[in-house]
Amino acid sequence: MHPILNDIRLISFDLDGTLVDSVPDLAVAVDASLAECGLSTAGEARVRDWVGNGSLKLMERALTFARHASPDEVLLARAHEAFLAHYGRDPGSRTRLYPGVREAMDALRSDDRILTLVTNKPFAFIRPILAQFGLEAHFALCLGGDSLPQKKPDPAPLLHVAAQFGLPPSACLMVGDSRHDVAAGQAAGFRTLAVPYGYNHGEPVHDSRPDALVDSLAELV
Repeated sequence: MHPILNDIRLISFDLDGTLVDSVPDLAVAVDASLAECGLSTAGEARVRDWVGNGSLKLMERALTFARHASPDEVLLARAHEAFLAHYGRDPGSRTRLYPGVREAMDALRSDDRILTLVTNKPFAFIRPILAQFGLEAHFALCLGGDSLPQKKPDPAPLLHVAAQFGLPPSACLMVGDSRHDVAAGQAAGFRTLAVPYGYNHGEPVHDSRPDALVDSLAELV
């Protein structure tokens, strides 16, 4: 096992950009929503830079791009509702696990560590994606961006997870791909580990100073 796991009893994983590449499905839903609003589509490459702060922020960024101006609340609500509908109909057919994820999940589960999922993605979309890959039983608890009033980079979701299992933050690890994951973990008192292949708005995630960085989650085991 990787040294970062020494004395760690609980691991919280981010989802998008850490365990799965979901951008192809997200981009389809974003573009369908923009088209429904009579706006130009954005394309997968742009959407890849916008992911990470939840679906509402994703659509705000998409609308700002398409209109060259920030959207008003009415338009944002309409576009967000359209996105949720489009994405909900097909949240996973183009989504793929990153290399090394399955090996890491299986090994960590067998090692009797508590695995949890803390994502800013709406909760309703978590289970269909995990089920697609046969990973839903690996996680003892899943939190979405709408599960609590706060979401990452606020530390509240991670503190909630630690409290649910009666563990001190020092016995917990946050694994993610973005500065928001690292910031949430640091603020919660978790150890932090980052992967460089995900979605971090074009910035190197090592600039956020995680406690460790691995090219693949397989390096954990």
